[in-house]
Formats: sequence, C-alpha cells, structure tokens
Amino acid sequence: MEWNFLTAEKLATALSAGEVTSAELTDEAIARIERDDKAINAICVPDFDRARAAARDADQARARGEDRPLLGIPVTVKESYDIAGLPTTWGMPPHRNYIPAEDAVQVSRLKAAGAVVLGKTNVPMGLQDVQSFNEIYGTTNNPWDHGRTPGGSSGGSAAALASGFGALSIGSDIAGSLRTPAHFCGVYAHKPTLGLAANRGMVPPTAPALPAEPDLAVVGPMARTARDLTLLLDVMAGPDPLTLGVAHDVTLPPARHERLRDFRVLVLDDHPLIPTASAVRAGVNRVADALTDGGARVERHSPLLPDLTEAAVLYTQLLFSGFSGRFPLEAYEQLRTHAAELNADDQSLDAALLRGMAFSHRDWIEADSRRELHRHGWRRLFAEFDAVVCPITPTPAFPHDHNPDLRERRLDIDGVEYPYLDQLVWAGVATMPGLPATAIPTGRSPEGLPVGVQLIGPMYEDRTPLRLAELLEQKIGGFQAPK
Repeated sequence: MEWNFLTAEKLATALSAGEVTSAELTDEAIARIERDDKAINAICVPDFDRARAAARDADQARARGEDRPLLGIPVTVKESYDIAGLPTTWGMPPHRNYIPAEDAVQVSRLKAAGAVVLGKTNVPMGLQDVQSFNEIYGTTNNPWDHGRTPGGSSGGSAAALASGFGALSIGSDIAGSLRTPAHFCGVYAHKPTLGLAANRGMVPPTAPALPAEPDLAVVGPMARTARDLTLLLDVMAGPDPLTLGVAHDVTLPPARHERLRDFRVLVLDDHPLIPTASAVRAGVNRVADALTDGGARVERHSPLLPDLTEAAVLYTQLLFSGFSGRFPLEAYEQLRTHAAELNADDQSLDAALLRGMAFSHRDWIEADSRRELHRHGWRRLFAEFDAVVCPITPTPAFPHDHNPDLRERRLDIDGVEYPYLDQLVWAGVATMPGLPATAIPTGRSPEGLPVGVQLIGPMYEDRTPLRLAELLEQKIGGFQAPK
C-alpha cells in the first residue's frame, strides 16, 4: 500500500491496528525523499538515522500499550526551529555551522507526542521572503511547476507535504509564511491566534532560545487535511512552561457551529490597495458558492469591517519596525533621515515601510494603540459573523525571482505589474490584529496551479475556522497530489 499521501489521522489508525509499523512508514518516506527531492529540494537537513531510531522506539512503545497523538508518524520541521545536533542557519551563510544544543519547545512537543522527525525543510535567507532559497541550501521548487516558488518562508514544509515527504510539518508566520506556501502548494496551514503556541527555540542563530513572545509572529501546523491541522495544533498549543505555562493551561473553546448551514460568513475578494488575480477571485467565489449551497449565511460587505487600507499601513509599519530594531545605529539614523524627507501626503505602502523602519518607541506605542482599536473592531464584527473568507495573496505561485532587492521586484497580476511587497496586505488582515487564520485549497487555476484562501476567525477561537475548513473540504474537496 502507498502510505506517503495518507493523512496523519489514517496513519495513526493503521498503526494502532497493526497494519503497518512506524519503521515501515519511515523507510517509505525516506525512500520517497531520496527518489523525488532532487527535483524539489524541500528537505535541506535530512536526519534519517535518528528518524529510523525514533521509529523503532515508537513501535516498541506501541507494543507496550502506549498511545500518544502522533506516535510513529513521520513529520518534518522548518529549518528555523532549533533541533539539537542539527544546523539552524535561517539560510544565512555566516551561520552555516551553528548547531544548537537544545530542541525548540515545539520540537520537544512533537517528540513527546511520538512524532518521527525526518529532517528540516528549506527557508529563505533570514525568513524574509515569500520564496524559499538561500546560498546554503539552494532553491526549493514548487511541486506543481518547478519553475515557480513554493512560497515562503515555510516553503520547504509546504513543498514537502505536497510531495508526500511526511504527513505533517510545523512552520511559522509573520507575513503569511504558513498561509502563502499552503496556498501555492495546495495544502493546509493554520496561523494560530497570536501567543497561543509557544515559540521558544524558533530564533535566529546564534540568539539564545529565550521564552520571549515576539510581536506579530506565530508558530503553527501544516498538513494535507483540515482534521490533521487540528490534531497538530492540539499538540502545539499552550504557553511556554517557563513563563505563562507556570500558571496557565489552554482550553480552546469549541467551534461555534458544527454544521455549514449555521455559519455566518463575510466573503472578501477585493483589497483597496492591490487587485486580485482572476484565478484567486475564482477560488474565493468557489468557496462562497459552496457556503451558500450548504445553507450558510454569506455576505459580501459589512460596515463592521475594520478599514483595510488603514490596517495595511499599520501592519506594514509594525512589521518593518521589528526588522530595523537590530540595525546599527548609523543605519537607523539614515532611515530616520529618509523617512523625514517623505512627503506628508505619501500614504503608499512603500512610505509606510520606510516610516515603520524609522519608528521611535513613541511611534510604536501609538501604532500599538491603533492596533487595539482594530482588535475592538474585529470583536464587533465577530459578534455578527463567525468567519471571514479572503485571499492569502493576490496570485497563485509565481516564477522564481531572486533579485536581491525586494523593493525592485514586481508581481504580475493578470498582466499588470505591482510592487512585490504589496502582496503582503492580505496576510496582514489576520496578522496585524493577531487573529487565527486557516489556509485551505480551493482547486486549480487555468494553468493548473493550486489556489487557496484563508478563513479568518475570532481571537482564541481557532477551532471555528478549523471546523469551517473541515466542512468546506467535504464540500469542495481538498488536497490533491501533484501529477
């Protein structure tokens, strides 16, 4: 039997029934990686010897009667997570030999749940791109079209899942880094509510793995089905045992509804700052039609929706203010000089980026206060709706573009070029206020490329978009393996 594309849920059932062993699953996954990954380049740091040992341990544990959520299931891990004994480089050549001594907290949780870690997946340099290439490990290709990107920065994880290299993966997201690769590769991903899953050990080399909570950034699960996302999120969720975990446990509320016809959904396909390609718009409409057909209440407009233009500017400022915090003082002062020279009427995202990088602490506090107003607006909206459906990026996967200056790159949207970084505005809809968002596949573009959308839910009600994703999977189909 071909095991590589079965869900984690089905693999767990087969393992429990004695139909297959973890050693057999692991050997088959490794064989597939060795056969197919030369063309994809998703697995940048294989760990096959330890994976085989972990699989044998899992089989012995099951024979003793143990039953853990991921016992014996092969998985992959984004390169940016610390794994003791393996390099963590974030694709940055100066750190190619850095090897941490301890596992990231999420890697520890995977192992405690019984998962078998096959290896680490490729990323862009510094995790700062919606593509996945670097000088150390090279370029990861989209399994559907090797001339196109699988997305980033969790692109290696998405490509691995689409190629059958493990049943699950874990990634991270600050600018769509879970959702965009899922959209580009036709798999599922979930950006949890900000702070729901501890991220200690997901830090740049050689920074210490401290239990700090960075602004905007989250860690989260990737899978080939919505139910598997929930399975993995339950392993990942919970505060760091060194901080909030000393006194708090997590109990996520159940999904608001179990039936499609009970959901109230706001559907968006237009952003005021960037157009939506026809292929992505068709994916949004496919979901809207499935919701309507299933009896859900579907609206296309609401006066309760927070202003998307203001949200995009605020998101851009907060995002890039975090990047400049480690700049040398001289470089930061130059940014402040350039920002001061901007025309006050320039409200472009490019200007917002520069202003954000030049933020003072006072500027950041003011921006954070405006973010709280947006969060209040979202709470009001989610009193009337259960979820929001919208694009993840304006286009399907685009051709590789390795221009080192991201601000010089252009994104082709139905034949018209737009600034490359402007595509981040859709990711920011959920990221800026810290909302949970589930990326789901919706079908294929006319060129045969995967197209996904995101389902945004209320804060800390992650099970609501996850349940909606499961119901839509039943209605419109889900993951399909690349031909």
